[in-house]
Amino acid sequence: MSATLERVTPHLDGQARAALSTLVDEVTANPGAISTLFPAVGRRVARGPSDADDPDGLRTPRLEDEARTALLVAAAEAWHTEPHRLVDEVSQLYRYGDTDEKRAVLRALPELEAVPGITDAGLSAVADALRTNDLRLIAAAMGRYAAAHLDDPSWRQGVLKCLFVGVPLDAVADLDRRSDAELARMVADYGNERVAAGRSVPSDAWRILNHDPDAVAGRLPAPAAASTAPAQSEED
Repeated sequence: MSATLERVTPHLDGQARAALSTLVDEVTANPGAISTLFPAVGRRVARGPSDADDPDGLRTPRLEDEARTALLVAAAEAWHTEPHRLVDEVSQLYRYGDTDEKRAVLRALPELEAVPGITDAGLSAVADALRTNDLRLIAAAMGRYAAAHLDDPSWRQGVLKCLFVGVPLDAVADLDRRSDAELARMVADYGNERVAAGRSVPSDAWRILNHDPDAVAGRLPAPAAASTAPAQSEED
């Protein structure tokens, strides 16, 4: 496996790497085969969390995410003279995949940034994921690709969506760098709505509110007055 493929699969053991190498060879010889090999990764290579404390893969890629990223990287290399074919394949894998496959596509996007034409397909997948209420997809959508490519209004809405549904803000890439006064004001307004409804303010919200206290001064009770216990999602 190339250095890039090894880099994107840091948690696979020797047996899983051997199985993945077989699939990578197939994709290298025939990149169109990824359409059938991508869904089979969990069965043929590995499945499970890379971090036992993150079983759903909200903060970290799962093993199958890493293996599927490797297949997409291999397909991108094989189709380097026909990048439109990789772009089409990424769109199809996301559109028709199950939740695990969609999450893997979202996780893989940062590794495909150099593919000409991939940006529109990537942003479309991110936007679709953020319209769902699936914590796995939302967390994956707010990773490094969103941090690099979402405009400020869309990124702020993504952060708010995480708070609404209960995605830990540790899942949001570059949160501290991209947080600004406008996001703090939006989160303060959200917190006030929860307080008015007799609900607690999610503890994660204070990570943003404390980032720019001047922007929220007088807009929200201090943590001592508003509970900072983790809140359940809006679905509860």
